[in-house]
Amino acid sequence: MTTTVDALLSDARIPITGPGRFDVAAALRRLAADTSRRTPTAETARAAQAGQRLNVVCRWVLNEPDAAEHVDKIAEGPDRGPLTEEEMDVEGALVFACLLHLSGHPESAQFWWQLAAGAGSRAAAYCLHLHHLTLGESRRARHWFHQLTHSMADTAPPDAAFIEGLEIFARYVRTNGSGAPAPTGRLEGEVDRLAARTSAFSAIVARPDRQLVARLQEFTASH
Repeated sequence: MTTTVDALLSDARIPITGPGRFDVAAALRRLAADTSRRTPTAETARAAQAGQRLNVVCRWVLNEPDAAEHVDKIAEGPDRGPLTEEEMDVEGALVFACLLHLSGHPESAQFWWQLAAGAGSRAAAYCLHLHHLTLGESRRARHWFHQLTHSMADTAPPDAAFIEGLEIFARYVRTNGSGAPAPTGRLEGEVDRLAARTSAFSAIVARPDRQLVARLQEFTASH
């Protein structure tokens, strides 16, 4: 049986919590007290560095000249039916995930990275590795790093020197502030528009559409 991406999206639900009052003032007091007792740890620093590296990688992906072309292949439209896994454009899913991450939709980014990684994208596996490090989820981060270096597709995995070089360059870009541009407000607005169309019970931003593709084409053509 063929599974469609649309069906996977419809099943990506978040639980509904029951009614009840939430004491915001008390929660803020507890948060402030907890924060005052903490000092930065090595794990906290590692999570911050992973988040910075992930932002750099996502900007690289988003600024590729053919980024919009790949996203167009997974976009919905009146002349297109459900998107099946067999028809998935791996690069399109990767680019869309990176755009979602940079636009502040991490759960949706994770969903689309997982689709791309499941189809053999080592870049998506690396993004998931960094994503889970950012969340402090070490076991999941190790899983995706193993996928990156050992278990994916039929292509040769990157060696340790390549990965180390990538991370050194990401640190250089972060320090010197010279890297690929971040999404513009207009492009982020298109993502927010798609998010607003999503069901109130779903955590996942659904497929891109051609309006977003057009805005992404403008973005990549502007630099």
